[in-house]
Amino acid sequence: MHTKNISTAVIKRLPRYYRYLGELLAHDVVRISSKELSEKMGVTASQIRQDLNNFGGFGQQGYGYQVEYLYTEIGKILGLDKKNKLIILGAGNLGMALTNSTGLQKRGFEIIGIFDVNPQVVGKKVRDIEIYHVDTLESFLKEHEVDMAALTVPKAVAPALAADVVKWGVKAIWNFAPTDLHLPSDVVQENVHLTESLMRLSYKKKAAEEEKK
Repeated sequence: MHTKNISTAVIKRLPRYYRYLGELLAHDVVRISSKELSEKMGVTASQIRQDLNNFGGFGQQGYGYQVEYLYTEIGKILGLDKKNKLIILGAGNLGMALTNSTGLQKRGFEIIGIFDVNPQVVGKKVRDIEIYHVDTLESFLKEHEVDMAALTVPKAVAPALAADVVKWGVKAIWNFAPTDLHLPSDVVQENVHLTESLMRLSYKKKAAEEEKK
């Protein structure tokens, strides 16, 4: 399956499909039409069909979608059919929130190490996951297979730390630091800039208020 030419908008919707289908499975729903799914998700039925047609369609006219099969196939498209080993860089509030999130583990993301510079936390464990000093990061990456690194450190140190883990073999960065990372073209990254997200919410609030005037 070739996915290089899939639009960013479609890729952003895939996790929502996966989440809604998971909820349907939990309620023992066997099949669903694109119309029914559209009503639940707030996406048009036409958009759903177009999105899924990028990957082969999966539906049958007059029958709709077999929920468990579609859930499994979207999971494969998202790479969730294999375990992804993840490290957390930064043991602050955000790093600890990610570590304590049961949703990551349920989706196949296994946190195998946390790294920080604070001597008060180094050596401790969170959910049986050890916090190591960042000075041991290079040796850890040489000894362990790591698929992804979550970057939850301050802006000032994020670019250099990201460059280091990439140099030591990590090819996927989940960046929570409020800065852009300039990494080699063979490295993929997902940026989660919380303040920017809040500003987008502020814009939507302002626009909604102006519409009422």
